[in-house]
Amino acid sequence: MSRRERAESELTLTERARRRQLIEATVEQVAEHGYAGTSLARIAERAGITKAAVLYHFPSKDAVVRAAYEHVLTALVAEVAAAVEAAEPARGPAAYIRSMIGHLREHPRHTRMITEAMTNDTAKHESAERWRPLAQILEAAGPDPRTDLRTLAIIISGGIDAIVAEQLGDPAYDTAAAADQLVALVETELPS
Repeated sequence: MSRRERAESELTLTERARRRQLIEATVEQVAEHGYAGTSLARIAERAGITKAAVLYHFPSKDAVVRAAYEHVLTALVAEVAAAVEAAEPARGPAAYIRSMIGHLREHPRHTRMITEAMTNDTAKHESAERWRPLAQILEAAGPDPRTDLRTLAIIISGGIDAIVAEQLGDPAYDTAAAADQLVALVETELPS
């Protein structure tokens, strides 16, 4: 097993720090240049090391981009999960919507990283991985029994995506107000 294939826990402190540095450099490069415009050479230059040093830690561009995608996704999921867990079950959907939109507003590079990874197939994903956790949050809120939770979760996700995309195109767009409006729409499906 090569060094780059070892588990994170087996790496030295220096190796873990270098990998984090490379992941951050990759997020910056993908956010600035897109997936196609990001290269190992650009990542190395941003990190202030050689391309060979990048390859010491990651076997390919796809591997470092995948690690960067996982990094930003983990940060997003952790923040949203904390917000939902802190809310009463009935307020879980609102906490999900506001924290998801808020995180992506506050971290536009993460938004671009997620978008680029998903559209360039560097990240394997199933649609159920996105709608199922939200459907569980909706179920805990006690919706009308006639509500199709899968469909409602897909609609909410689409609304979130549209709000975030609008803000990327127009940084002055008020995503907090948009999140409030989406919450108000969703609450028509939930008990008062």
